[in-house]
Amino acid sequence: MAAPAVRMFRRVEGLFCVYKPSGVHWKLVRDNIETKLLKGLNAAPSQPCPQEVRFLAQPGGDAEAPKGLTLSVASVPALSKHPLVTGPEFQYLQVGVGHRLDAFSSGVLVLAVGNGNKILNDLYRTRITRDYTLEGESTYGHITQDKLDRVLAMLQGANQKSLLMYSNVDMRSQEAYEMAVQGLLGPDGKSAPILTGLRCIRFEPPNFTIEVQCLNETQKYLRKVVHEIGLELRSTAVCKGVRRTRDGPFTLQDALTRHHWTASDIMQAIQQYKSSKKNKNYSRSKVKEPGLHPLEENTTDSQQNETNVEAVAAGGSRSQTLLSQRCF
Repeated sequence: MAAPAVRMFRRVEGLFCVYKPSGVHWKLVRDNIETKLLKGLNAAPSQPCPQEVRFLAQPGGDAEAPKGLTLSVASVPALSKHPLVTGPEFQYLQVGVGHRLDAFSSGVLVLAVGNGNKILNDLYRTRITRDYTLEGESTYGHITQDKLDRVLAMLQGANQKSLLMYSNVDMRSQEAYEMAVQGLLGPDGKSAPILTGLRCIRFEPPNFTIEVQCLNETQKYLRKVVHEIGLELRSTAVCKGVRRTRDGPFTLQDALTRHHWTASDIMQAIQQYKSSKKNKNYSRSKVKEPGLHPLEENTTDSQQNETNVEAVAAGGSRSQTLLSQRCF
């Protein structure tokens, strides 16, 4: 039977996310969590010390007995297996980090424990997007929200063309349509940073906040985007803060704050992610099964799919725009 610490470690293996504060390097966050996980695992009750059979000499003896050593059989603890001799059950723990955040950024940071590192690698091969909020500041009074929205729309359109170019898929094919519907249309392998969505969520001059959806980005590139937006507005703009609000399936609501970086809370977060993933897979399998939806709904969906296929087959810029919108 496995030790309690080993059984606890099996429940800890998986993915979870934490909230990395600004001004802290991601390595310090990972090391802090690794230390607390080791402390929680080794705090589990240890198994009782196993017994072993030994022949012990009897104390004293009869003086009239013939000379010789008298032995007796006894069961004593095996001190070589004692926790004070063997040390802690776990002395090292493999904690992997997903898409990293620099020291000046904050937000969702995905971590993996044990076998969760394999799941983490598979997750980032699926072209998942990430959401950020960029805090910008510009001091010129001629900038309005309408002008800012036009610049954001222009940048989004240029990046969507880059997305279609890096996807290496014929936009007039059925494969392109199916990938767009499933959200799989994206760059094939490594590519330049691509912004798939841009919108202003707060405009209070001289401060403004932009929400960004992107692929293959770095925080340095996102700060440069704010600077370029200021130049397009014939002004100057500086990025005051970068915060990641979503990394694939993980959002701010799932992120553990610093006070919850304990073994029990991390275990609960990992189990919650596993259960949500199972529920999503179950719901997808139910949708794929025939006869689960009314006839009217199936007819409506088929008509809508036929319309979208015709739009994709039409080619041109209109089909590219449709694919980009369906993809994101």
